[in-house]
Amino acid sequence: MPRTKRIRDIGRARRLRAEMSLPEVLLWQELRRKACDIKFRRQHPLGRYVLDFYVAALKLAIEIDGQAHDMGDRPERDIARDRWLRAQNIEVIRIPASEVLRDANEIADSIVRYCQSK
Repeated sequence: MPRTKRIRDIGRARRLRAEMSLPEVLLWQELRRKACDIKFRRQHPLGRYVLDFYVAALKLAIEIDGQAHDMGDRPERDIARDRWLRAQNIEVIRIPASEVLRDANEIADSIVRYCQSK
């Protein structure tokens, strides 16, 4: 990857970290508390995408889907993104933002348990 493209991707990821949605912030806080030996990355650039959360050791992407993911061409874009990630041998877990807002603690517990089972 050309250096200028990588720098742009890193800059975009940094901006997205600063602009995380409420469900992403709540989940990040819980994951950081519970992670133990699991290294979660937030707003991680990968290819042309920035993943909400990523566990490199497990090749696991965790995406938090708000209402916007149901509108316009977003469903098709999400399908294409998931297809590309699977082609890179990355598993994708999609979680509705409403579930995170309802109980971020339980969602984080479930994610950590899942990671520990792999």
